[in-house]
Amino acid sequence: MAAATPRRRKARLTMPPVITDVHLTPILIADAPLLNVGGVHQPYTPRLIVEIETDSGVTGLGETYGDHHYLAMATDLAPSLIGMPVTACHAIRRLGGSDTRMLADNPIAGGLADNPIAGGLRGTLTTDKVRLSVISAFETAALDATGRALGLPVYALLGGKVRDRVDYSGYLFYKWAEHPVSDAPTDEWGEVLDPDGVVRLAESFSAHGGFRSFKLKGGVFPPEEEVAAITALAKAFPDHPLRLDPNGGWSLATATAVAESLTGVVEYLEDPTADVAGMAELHRRTGMPLATNMIVTAVDEIRPAFDADAVQVVLSDHHFWGGLHATRELAAVCHAYGKGVSMHSNTHLGISLAAMTHVAATVADLDYACDTHYPWQAEDVITERFSFTEGSIAVSDAPGLGVDLDRDELDRLHHRWQTMPALRDRDDVAAMRAAEPGYLPHISPKY
Repeated sequence: MAAATPRRRKARLTMPPVITDVHLTPILIADAPLLNVGGVHQPYTPRLIVEIETDSGVTGLGETYGDHHYLAMATDLAPSLIGMPVTACHAIRRLGGSDTRMLADNPIAGGLADNPIAGGLRGTLTTDKVRLSVISAFETAALDATGRALGLPVYALLGGKVRDRVDYSGYLFYKWAEHPVSDAPTDEWGEVLDPDGVVRLAESFSAHGGFRSFKLKGGVFPPEEEVAAITALAKAFPDHPLRLDPNGGWSLATATAVAESLTGVVEYLEDPTADVAGMAELHRRTGMPLATNMIVTAVDEIRPAFDADAVQVVLSDHHFWGGLHATRELAAVCHAYGKGVSMHSNTHLGISLAAMTHVAATVADLDYACDTHYPWQAEDVITERFSFTEGSIAVSDAPGLGVDLDRDELDRLHHRWQTMPALRDRDDVAAMRAAEPGYLPHISPKY
């Protein structure tokens, strides 16, 4: 008698949770007086917190820029999410189509409100880039909800992690001791206006989180002073990779002189000049590796920069690119071209930092520590702040992003947004004018 054939258990099919509601909460978070080529950070900066509710009772979290263009776009697109399964990330990315017009009304482009060129510290700003930054928060929230519903961390939804910890670089800024306006927030970092101050700040960052690499935001003082600061950092931290980022504030001649001075001292210069031609010529002249978060921020910007060999390292940003899946796709393109990849930072909170950490954990060729502003942010909307150990963050194995919303803090920071309408758009120029009434941003290279 033949043995009975084992009965196969029929797979149980379950439908993914469906999005039933979307909540958008704009907030203002305290920010230090950090200097850059466009001016200085305002006392408070806007962020947008997204909550996606599902019919399973699970809620997912996302975060992005909170300036009025982003809030308007999010308000317009959010109703289209209702009725979608939370797993429909590709459909979410298609919401709103594609419109590449430059934004003429552009105070959010790094504070260059009076610049007739729609650009700034975040690169040339278009309606589609605003859309993608909104989509990124929607997709992150959907992934968070999916992970919570399935009991899986977000990195598992992206194909699995290749590292247990993600390295971050200590992000150093020149800064004032305090904001020049009354009732502004204070910070613990002190004044940083010269090379000795930069070294002291790096020592504080090292004590704070054990950072094993440092990036200095430049374009503030004459280049020779910033070269001196990097040189002082190299002497104080001889085993730490260093970077310098003037946000396109140098002419080609200045950038060439800086690159020649810092060859062998920095691992790369970030956006030393403001365009593809200048970056390509600088690399040809000096061989200095160059990174960018300004000239490669959208798909149509990749090929011109790569063909010209203007960029050797792309600093991805899941906000710019439209989410975590798009970030992985960008990393694959960089790998195909033999380009390095790391991550750009903005003035983010814990939700965005969690998203960065999950996607970074899945990118095999992430050869450079990621940027993060997080140590500068004294406020957050999550119940447990992230901490850095040896400059890195452990990748959470908890379901979803692994962070929970602090409702009281969210309400408090939203109330601040309601009561401070003048600060609902980031404007580094206006903030600088509080100290220098006649200040004008630089349209041409600053140095």
